[in-house]
Amino acid sequence: MQTDDSEETAVELEIAARPRRLDAFEVGRVLPAPARRMVGPFAFFDHMGPAHLEAGLGMDVRPHPHIGLATVTYLFEGEILHRDSLGSLQPIRPGAINWMTAGRGIVHSERTPAETRAQGPRLHGLQLWVALPREAEESEPAFSHHPTETIPELSSPGVRVRVLAGSAYGVTAPTPIASPLVYVEAHLEAGATFEPPLATERAVYVIEGELRSGGRTVPPRTMAVLRSGKAGALTATAPTRMVLIGGEPLGEPRYIWWNFVSSSQERIVQAAHEWKEQRFPRVPGDEKEWIPLVDEPKFAHP
Repeated sequence: MQTDDSEETAVELEIAARPRRLDAFEVGRVLPAPARRMVGPFAFFDHMGPAHLEAGLGMDVRPHPHIGLATVTYLFEGEILHRDSLGSLQPIRPGAINWMTAGRGIVHSERTPAETRAQGPRLHGLQLWVALPREAEESEPAFSHHPTETIPELSSPGVRVRVLAGSAYGVTAPTPIASPLVYVEAHLEAGATFEPPLATERAVYVIEGELRSGGRTVPPRTMAVLRSGKAGALTATAPTRMVLIGGEPLGEPRYIWWNFVSSSQERIVQAAHEWKEQRFPRVPGDEKEWIPLVDEPKFAHP
């Protein structure tokens, strides 16, 4: 990272991805972070891979519960088989968006398909959680899958943009958002500039390549939270793949513990007890295993 205070920058804060293990894969945990817990309604941001495993290995995230959020899965490479307690069975492939709204409670699993596992699977992608507004926290759980061809795409010299959620650049994604937000992927040629869409809170994440804002550079696997109201363009110093997230912050603080997000600590404690007592619904086709509760809820200040 390089900083030159003589040049104005739109970057307020940088957050480097922290390594975490997810089954056989390594992920980079970006949000929540000590310096920043949320960006708009986005409460969780994991960068999965890139990874290439030996034949026979794969991802096996056993059934586990969620409340109060929507999971958003987007792959660059590889394949994940999604199952949930609504009976959904959906392969996730590069370019498509999986949007699962937990609401009052849902259970799902994420596994490498058998045919991919036999070949030696690759995996590279992002999984985000969007905290639901208070009025939607206890909504009915729902699942939607949006194939590659349904995602709006725009291009200009040196820049290709896909609007994955919300509205930006005059187009709207088909994903079922519950509060104002935006999620955009961009490919930039070296020297190209990216104009971030306006939102109350925004952050960019560099997947590969490098961005510059004023005298500050943002390296790969780093999130740059942008200054509120600052509309400055970002320049790619090399061929760059990035995403932007943002939106309106929710009206109340959110508590995050394990796989649960809520405006109420008591609701998270209730969900933990229900999972421990196996009162959540099972996942059809994946009923034999689940991730057990190993701790009791503990809360830091949201």
